[in-house]
Amino acid sequence: MPQPHRPIRLHVQESRNSLDVFLVTEQRLAPHLAAVPGLSERLSVTYGNDSAALEHGLSDAEILLVGNFDSENLAARAPHLKWVQSIFAGVEKLLPYIPPQVALTNASGVHAPKAGEYAICALLMLNSKVHKFNALQRQREWECVFTPVIAGKTVAILGTGNIGAAVAAHAKHFGMRVIGVSRNGRPLAGFDEVHPIGKLHDALTGADFLVVTLPNTRETHKIVDAGALARLAPGAGFVSIGRGQVVDEAALIAALASGQLGGAVLDVFETEPLPKSSPLWSMDNVLISAHCAVDDLEAYLPRAIDIFIDNLQRYLDGNPLRNLIDRDLGY
Repeated sequence: MPQPHRPIRLHVQESRNSLDVFLVTEQRLAPHLAAVPGLSERLSVTYGNDSAALEHGLSDAEILLVGNFDSENLAARAPHLKWVQSIFAGVEKLLPYIPPQVALTNASGVHAPKAGEYAICALLMLNSKVHKFNALQRQREWECVFTPVIAGKTVAILGTGNIGAAVAAHAKHFGMRVIGVSRNGRPLAGFDEVHPIGKLHDALTGADFLVVTLPNTRETHKIVDAGALARLAPGAGFVSIGRGQVVDEAALIAALASGQLGGAVLDVFETEPLPKSSPLWSMDNVLISAHCAVDDLEAYLPRAIDIFIDNLQRYLDGNPLRNLIDRDLGY
């Protein structure tokens, strides 16, 4: 008679130095597993929150669900590992340590709803010069500042993935013209135009706003440089919610200081935390958040777990995984 399938080993490791809201515990994951009929019976699950538990879990795990963890020498420590699912969207620090035969997937899409809201909020604040009102308030100066509506203005969105698409949808709702920039320039719903990244400067020419949503890869590192910023309309607004390393920060500071850029809303930076010596802190036309603006603490982990559960069913059924990282592209 046929032998029953041996349960697949899944190890879940809590992230190092993370807020409680990002920790995948048994209490948080088990209900999601139980919600899918027969899923729990196909798995043997262990949970860890320290180095000893990590090593024990890695010794025989086939699947690893994790955020930040000690991933060096992973091939030797996890000889049976076939798939790593990150609860985070950014995996640039993890990718170099994943053995070539191991699939790596991320939680791309988990930030999109909040990121879309934050970006349109930033665009509206920049268009209405809220930073100017804030500076005048601190100086106790009564001065009228008049601004037009945002409808009809052009926003260039660098990166047309889940976050870029969410930003585009909100921008279209406010009547904006939306230009996308992606790796291949393929036309996409919700964008008036999409240009390949090789034509970045052409795409940015005359844009009233630039929103950067890109991950940091070999191709994107400091791609937003002085030349790119110079193509924007004089006094343009700038929003950065991807990775800070995509932007040449010295060029950004110079453009803000000269008035070439009218203002910026920045959530990510080359160095984090942003050094206290950075001129950005004291610029009246800059609003800063501490790499937290696109995280919805109520919905983040449930969304990330939903992505994992979907992928887990795909894995068990032999179907292609969602959010599979391309090692050459880095995302």
